[in-house]
Amino acid sequence: MPLNTEPAPTGTTAPATGVVHLRRGGVSVVLDLTAGRLPVVAYWGGDLGHLGIDSLAALVRAGIPAVVPNDLDVPELVEVLPGASGGWRGQPGIEGHTEGADWTLRFTAESATVDSIDDTAVALTATAIDPAAGIRTVLRLELLPSGLFRHRATVTRVAGAEYVLDSLQLALPVPRRASELLDLAGRWGHERTPQRLPFAVGTHLRDSRRGRTGTDAALILAAGTPGFGFNAGEVWALHVGWSGNHREYAERLSNGTQVLGGGELLLPGEVRLAAGDSYDSPWVYASWGRGLDQVAERFHDYLRSRPGHPSSPRPVVLNTWEAVYFDHDLGRLTELAEAAAEVGAERFVLDDGWFRHRRDDSAGLGDWYVDETVWPDGLDPLIDRVTGLGLQFGLWVEPEMINPDSDLARAHPEWMLAPAGRLPVASRQQQVLDLGHPEAFAHILQRLDEILTRNRIGYLKWDHNRDLVEAGHSPTGAAGVHEQTLAVYRLLDELRERHPGVEIESCSSGGGRADLGILERTDRIWASDVIDPLERQQIQRWTGQLVPPELVGSHVGSPTAHTTGRSHALSFRAGTALFGHFGIEWDISRATQAERAELADWVSLYKELRGLLHTGRVVRADHADASALLHGVVGETDALFAFVQLTTPLTAISGPVVLPGLEPAGTYRVAAQYPGDRPNCRSTTTLPWLGDGGVTLPGSVLAESGLQMPALHPEQLLLLRVTRVG
Repeated sequence: MPLNTEPAPTGTTAPATGVVHLRRGGVSVVLDLTAGRLPVVAYWGGDLGHLGIDSLAALVRAGIPAVVPNDLDVPELVEVLPGASGGWRGQPGIEGHTEGADWTLRFTAESATVDSIDDTAVALTATAIDPAAGIRTVLRLELLPSGLFRHRATVTRVAGAEYVLDSLQLALPVPRRASELLDLAGRWGHERTPQRLPFAVGTHLRDSRRGRTGTDAALILAAGTPGFGFNAGEVWALHVGWSGNHREYAERLSNGTQVLGGGELLLPGEVRLAAGDSYDSPWVYASWGRGLDQVAERFHDYLRSRPGHPSSPRPVVLNTWEAVYFDHDLGRLTELAEAAAEVGAERFVLDDGWFRHRRDDSAGLGDWYVDETVWPDGLDPLIDRVTGLGLQFGLWVEPEMINPDSDLARAHPEWMLAPAGRLPVASRQQQVLDLGHPEAFAHILQRLDEILTRNRIGYLKWDHNRDLVEAGHSPTGAAGVHEQTLAVYRLLDELRERHPGVEIESCSSGGGRADLGILERTDRIWASDVIDPLERQQIQRWTGQLVPPELVGSHVGSPTAHTTGRSHALSFRAGTALFGHFGIEWDISRATQAERAELADWVSLYKELRGLLHTGRVVRADHADASALLHGVVGETDALFAFVQLTTPLTAISGPVVLPGLEPAGTYRVAAQYPGDRPNCRSTTTLPWLGDGGVTLPGSVLAESGLQMPALHPEQLLLLRVTRVG
């Protein structure tokens, strides 16, 4: 099954030999085919301009490392699938065997073709074979219009006994000046926490064995020049576009060679290739940039270029979870829908608790029928009222999960992923439905299809609330995460084909499934179950390293956060949610009239600015004072920035703050943006430029000298509207 929806480049295709130079989006990738084996990446970085054949050959020669005493007699080169047959002594590209044999492979090139647009190469397809082992591989390497590079491999068993594929990891060399690493860590409620470390000799390994991307996932693994930041230094970053078990790694050998690599992490026996069988790796994406913002921009531009990218304005969502939890009452929910319409919401999502036996989280998963005891007339009365108010209706589902206390589990205990003879340890009192089981897959597809056909539903919040631990197929107990991931993709693809107007959100204990594999099939992700705006500032800041704002659900919670107990002003809650796909998760039917009026102002601002926020370039300032941060979105003629005071600063004031991303030669007027213009300040005087209603300066001055910010109390923010003049 193809894992991309982007059409192949239109242009010319021709045989390729020698050295191939891919150029696109301000990036060059130089591929050396001269050894007659697998391609070697001789260069990946900023655009080199047009290079003739002689210059390309010289570039390759100039990069060949020296042979040193007491080492291999030939230079060590990094093939896209590095192996011991080429002298590679790091992480192998392919691991596998045929009853203990064929554990090391030596590929010989069979063919290579290059795709070109306007006489510029943009993609390479290379085929190679190990005739003795009976293994063929086809490599596809593409440079996308944004400058994002991606590659994948297909491995085929040509002939012979069954070949067990244990691992396939694609690698990209990075230059030695990239001496620092950055990736993300975290946990439930505290996703996307950055961590830095030196790029030292050895392997920095980021394995996810959760059966989903994971709340602790690296998201991106970046190597950069010393001190690289959002707008400084060179950065090379990698992302594996896969929603199951996966691996990213950074490795430096003792000779100084260093690579970034990754791919699917296969459990024992998951891929067995009989003669004629193939395995397709996920896409491994790689982004180069000057600063993390440019790296992120390439990912964002790619996602926005997909044919299936949401094109309509992202509607204001009201989700019922933190408003009512499992207390589903038609009268109360109707009142909530009316309050949602009053403040300007456009989509109403009924969360967990609508289906049979689901009065708490201990039972009912798998029984996807409207609960007759709660909804004797079905969902129609609520849907009629919601749509009558002009709102779209959405529904929560968790199709991949099953409670042992459910009619489905009692009827089909063999449909739970488990090792032979026992269940895995429980999580949230639930197990995982084995979608690799054809009958289980057909049942869930039929239930979801019927729900969507029977009811006027425009949106599914698709949840996934536990890790896949000891995920084995029944009855053998063979490892099943690989097949489960492919089955989830098939299920989503089939539902989208049957119901093309329905949007789907990927939620997984909050931010536990955020990757480019799931985003090929969904319309947004839920960044975190925690909507405390203080936590969300960092979560959204770093989720944005991969995903643009319009694909990141961000909601206004209640005055006191349900998950942390912190209390925040509405301006901080709404000003944080503004920089995403804006929504509300608060029982606003119980809010005061003043609170509703202020919330309506924020909803109005979101509607005014979503065209900018969801198409502009995300920028983040490298601010020296860790007690505060600045981020924004920059369009062609205007921009919106948020200055956020996280904690009390060490100094009385935080110093001037620069506004990155503006056109240096342009002239801009900067003013406070209502209703985010009235944060609680520690100072009793107003800054001169704010008091005058704004200031007009060249973009170069705003980016280099900056503006003094007011002395805010902790957990406050100030919105700045920037408009190009002249």
